[in-house]
Amino acid sequence: MTRKKVKLAYIYNDSARRATYKKRKKGLMKKVSELSTLCGVDACAIVYSPYDAQPEVWPSPSGVQRVLDRFRTVPQMDQLKKMVNQDGFLRQRITKTCDQLKRQRKDNREKEVTQAMFQCLGGGVSFGQPAHDGLE
Repeated sequence: MTRKKVKLAYIYNDSARRATYKKRKKGLMKKVSELSTLCGVDACAIVYSPYDAQPEVWPSPSGVQRVLDRFRTVPQMDQLKKMVNQDGFLRQRITKTCDQLKRQRKDNREKEVTQAMFQCLGGGVSFGQPAHDGLE
């Protein structure tokens, strides 16, 4: 059985928001751990929370420092290649959505033309004569 899709919106109920935060944080840390173990990659997570004075880090503060030091040794052009801020992310999403919309409009137009052609060939509508609606 699959889970239903969750509507992503701010949770106004404080206790529900805190409970959701704890569950999601636990799941995120588990995923980072699995990624590191299964794929053999260096990974770390830093989570700042309004509920804790100190950020939670995975795997450990020294592990995070090791990953960050390794990242900083990469040339700056390579660092920036894959990094996206919120503005850049939204621009990418808008571009992708616009491209999907263009493709969908094209597909819809092709289907409309095909349907019209089948109606003409099947005797549904003939040119030069009024359409018969069966009310006569």
